[in-house]
Amino acid sequence: MTLSVDAVPSPCEVETVFRPAAPIDAVTTLSVLRRGAGDPCHRWADGGLWRTARLPSGPVSYLLRQRRDEIHCRAWGPGAAELAERLPRLLGADDRPDGFEPRVPLLAAAARRFAGVRIPRTGLVLESLVPAVIEQRVMGKDAFAAWRYLVTRFGDPAPGPAPAGMRVLPDAEGWRRVRSWDWHLANVDPGRARAVGAALRVADRLQQLADRHADEPGVVYRALTSLPGIGRWTAAQVGHRVLGDADALPVGDYHLGRMAGHALAGRILGDDEVETFLEPWRPHRYRVFRLLELAGAGPPRRGPRLAVQDHRHH
Repeated sequence: MTLSVDAVPSPCEVETVFRPAAPIDAVTTLSVLRRGAGDPCHRWADGGLWRTARLPSGPVSYLLRQRRDEIHCRAWGPGAAELAERLPRLLGADDRPDGFEPRVPLLAAAARRFAGVRIPRTGLVLESLVPAVIEQRVMGKDAFAAWRYLVTRFGDPAPGPAPAGMRVLPDAEGWRRVRSWDWHLANVDPGRARAVGAALRVADRLQQLADRHADEPGVVYRALTSLPGIGRWTAAQVGHRVLGDADALPVGDYHLGRMAGHALAGRILGDDEVETFLEPWRPHRYRVFRLLELAGAGPPRRGPRLAVQDHRHH
C-alpha cells in the first residue's frame, strides 16, 4: 500500500493518490455512508464520488476517482491534509476480509463478486451517530428526508468546487442549535430528538473513546448503549462505519432476520433466533449482512411495511 500527497499552491487544497495493496472498490465501499439519494454530503458528479466531512482540523470536501489500482483524491478546505492522511483507513485498508469464511455457496459467490468492497473506518462518531438515531424505527425515506433538511439548514457550505447544494454536516455545537421546532419540521419525534441531545452532551467523550479504543469496539458500544434512546442497533450503525467493525451486527434491524434467514436458513428468522444463527460467522457478522445486502438477497417484499409516521401534525 502506498500513499503520496502533493500540496498544490493553496494550503487548503491537497491531491492524493492511494495505491492499495489489494483491490478496493472505493465507490461501493463508501456507499454505506450515504444517507439516501439526496444526501447533501454525498454526490456522484464530475466522473467521481464527491463527499464532505467535518474532521478535527476542520471541514473538507473531496472528490474520489478510481483508475484501476489507483484511487485519486482531491480535497479542499481546512481538513484537506487530514483527509489525505485518513484516506487509507476511510477506504477500508485496515479491514481484513481474508479471514472471512463464507461457509455457504451464496456467501462465497457474493464475496467473490464484491471482492473490492471493504468495511470503511471514518473515525468520526457524530457523522454516523446523529443520522443513525434519526433512522430509528422509521422508514428510510422519512429518515433521509429529515437528514437532508437538517444538514441543509444547519450545515456549512462545502469548501472548494463541490457541486451546488453540497453541505458539511454541523459540528456538536451546530447540532445543539437545532431547536425543538426544527426537529418537528424535520419530522423527527421528540424521543429521537432527545436521544440526539443526550449524545451531544457527551460528544467529546464519545469521540475520545472511539479514538483510543478503535480496536476495542466493546468499550465504545458500552458507552453508546448507556445513553438514553440508544440501543444495540444504533451502536452497530456507528460501529461498522466509525470503527470499521466487521462484526457490528445490527441486532433489531427489520431486514436482518428476513434477509439472513431467507438467504441462509431457507426461512425468515425471528429476532430471538438471528443472533445465535449468525454466531458461526463471528467476527464477520456485519460482513455477512453487507454481502447479502449488496447481493440483493432476501425474500420478496410482499409483507407489511412500516407505516409512514408524520410527526409534524402531532
